[in-house]
Amino acid sequence: MKTLKKYVLLIVIMLVFLVLIITTPDAAVRSSLVMWDYFKEMALILPPVFILMGLMEVWIPKNQIQKWMGNKSGIKGMAIALALGTLPTGPLYVAFPMTSTLIRKGASYTNMVIFLGSWAALKIPQLMVEIKFLGLPFTITRFVLTLTALILIGLLIELILKKYPDKQWLDKEVIEKAVKS
Repeated sequence: MKTLKKYVLLIVIMLVFLVLIITTPDAAVRSSLVMWDYFKEMALILPPVFILMGLMEVWIPKNQIQKWMGNKSGIKGMAIALALGTLPTGPLYVAFPMTSTLIRKGASYTNMVIFLGSWAALKIPQLMVEIKFLGLPFTITRFVLTLTALILIGLLIELILKKYPDKQWLDKEVIEKAVKS
């Protein structure tokens, strides 16, 4: 029963796909092509990301992360988080392992919210396209409002997590135990 619970989502997806094959074969073919493209994308992107995370874990000392992006880094830490978030062009799921590593090394939650939010909504290539199609005034306004919201959300999350400090999810042993089960 425990093994079945582990694979319930996969079983449900397979059942839905089976119904799709029976009812609308064309949609099933299109769906499988999309799934294959997504799999190839993941297979190409994730290995380099994990290598980068391993190198970051070894090469960048914890005290440097705490100094640059920790709770006492202030505006400098926010600026670093914003820069790290706006420069890459990869998909957002690449940022999550990076964020996890940075939090374990002492980066503040506020800075990580800014990092993830800017990765999702403030990337430089995205801003260039936005300027072209929507104009500079609109892009600047959206950038400032988004950044303000990210800072406020980050500070709010920092306050909540200080009040309710459940950091069990950061413990490597707990994560390894959850993965094994």
